[in-house]
Order: sequence, then C-alpha cells, then structure tokens
Amino acid sequence: MSAKYKLVKRKDFSKDAPEDAIKYFAQLVNNGTVGFEEICGDVAEETALTSADVKSCIDRAAHHIAKNVKEGRLVQMGELGSFLLSGGSKGSATPDTFDAATMMKKPKVQYIPGKLLQDIRGKVNFERVKEKTEKTPGGGGEDDRPVIE
Repeated sequence: MSAKYKLVKRKDFSKDAPEDAIKYFAQLVNNGTVGFEEICGDVAEETALTSADVKSCIDRAAHHIAKNVKEGRLVQMGELGSFLLSGGSKGSATPDTFDAATMMKKPKVQYIPGKLLQDIRGKVNFERVKEKTEKTPGGGGEDDRPVIE
C-alpha cells in the first residue's frame, strides 16, 4: 500500500520569492488509525501469547523504559529502536554561577527507530489523493457513484 498525500497551497518562503508568491507542497494524509487493542491482537495471533499477555508486556516495557531513561540510560528495544534522554541548558559565565534548578531546559525523550523501521523510509511509494474540487483528466464530468435505473 502507498503513503497517500495531497497538495496544499502555502506561501513561498524561498529566498528570492516575491511577497505574494504561492507554491504547492505535498502533505501526507493520515490513512486511518490502528489501535492498541488491534496491535496486541495481531501480535497474539502470531505468537503463543494471548492478547492480555501482549498488553501486559507492552505496559510493563513502557514502565521500565521510562525508569531507565529517567536514570540517564540508553534503552535499546531491538527492532523497535532506542530511547534516550536529551537536553541542554542556558549558559553561565563561570562554572560557579551555573544553577541547574533554573538554567536546565526541560529534557526530551528522544526516539531513534531501529533498522526495520528506518528501512521502510526508502521503500515507501506515494499516491496522490485528488481533492473533491479537482477534475480527473478525461473524466467527462461523471462521478463514480452507481447509477440506479
């Protein structure tokens, strides 16, 4: 299946673009949602685990990932990827004037996809979704609804 996109009109912020210039850009379209229950069910069908077992494992894994990331560890989760804490601070003139309580920025949990997830980026096909106002070339003005006689 292809990743769907639509074209959206946006202001052109190119270096030499005129003030009122407009360009069309691709914007990926959400192709639906897969819920936690469905993923757990799918994993359960392919393993000897029940759906409840899968949910329990994922729930506990999230708690242990959070605990270890909070302690400054890089957490590697196989093909899923890795999680780590990243952050920074405001600067101080000297080491003595640095105050972590007021100068540290809120840290972020960084996610680095595993090889399996990284590889799909090079294998994605794109399919344009036509807007309702766009005419299909050679369409002759007909729509795709069935005709009732």
